[in-house]
Amino acid sequence: MTCGSSGERTTGRRSFLLQACAGTAAAAIPNRAGARSVAPQESPSRLAGIPKIELGAHHVTRLIAGGNPIGGFSHSTVNMSRHMLEYFTLERTIEFLEQCEREGINTWQFDHMEKPVKALRTVRERGSKLNFICLHAEREKDAPLKTVIADMKPIAIVHHGGVTDRLFRDGKAQQVRDFVKKVRDHGVLAGVSSHNPQNILRIAEAGWENDLFMTCFYFVTRTKQEQQKLLGKVVVGEPFFESDPIDMTNVIRQVNKPCLAFKILAAGQLCANQESVEKAFKFAFEHIKPTDAVIVGMYPRF
Repeated sequence: MTCGSSGERTTGRRSFLLQACAGTAAAAIPNRAGARSVAPQESPSRLAGIPKIELGAHHVTRLIAGGNPIGGFSHSTVNMSRHMLEYFTLERTIEFLEQCEREGINTWQFDHMEKPVKALRTVRERGSKLNFICLHAEREKDAPLKTVIADMKPIAIVHHGGVTDRLFRDGKAQQVRDFVKKVRDHGVLAGVSSHNPQNILRIAEAGWENDLFMTCFYFVTRTKQEQQKLLGKVVVGEPFFESDPIDMTNVIRQVNKPCLAFKILAAGQLCANQESVEKAFKFAFEHIKPTDAVIVGMYPRF
């Protein structure tokens, strides 16, 4: 989250997030997922912690820290990406993870890269119990799964969404399913990420072996050809369509496995003011299942 920086807003924002994560629509949305929503034992507060869901044997907060700002992946401009990467030194990344845990967030999602490996190792040496969810796709640049597991001890490894979408377009979905099976053979929860809701639905209907999904609120991997067919024109950069969150959440509520929704703030484009941020969080938690969570990249520079 990039909106607001004053101390006066911090308490209000935390209170809002705790209420949002508790799920105002929990009673309205039937629990069709295999996982259970785990309510806090005390009234929401900084110490009581953010409400949690179950991923396998793990209790994961319904607000998960994303990693894109730390890696310099702004999904906007080159200079913004450089800006983020300049800010998130190893030291600041460590400070950020420790701050997340102090505020009650117990899970971080990112790729296996040198900086996050060092940061996670450092905070754990200091006593951190932070869970880690890793994106991976067995690309040439990706470390072997055994190395990822040894370095970061992830509770789940999820097939990278951009690669998922490309393989599905190319008729190679079986490669994604084989990846899921391989991850599970290593004794780790396996997930699939996608920006295309139809890919999620296809996997669910086919009964794949994955334990969870990562579901992007915006179908930003639409090809130029797909955009041309849909709109008769092509956007500059990644396509963020206002109706996309409706399409994805319609699918999220149909699948019976936990979904970790991401880009709920449209990669910062819904951060013009605090009201816009709150509206986006409210929409997300009212339209996902009680057994789902959100992943949000945070940029505390401001």
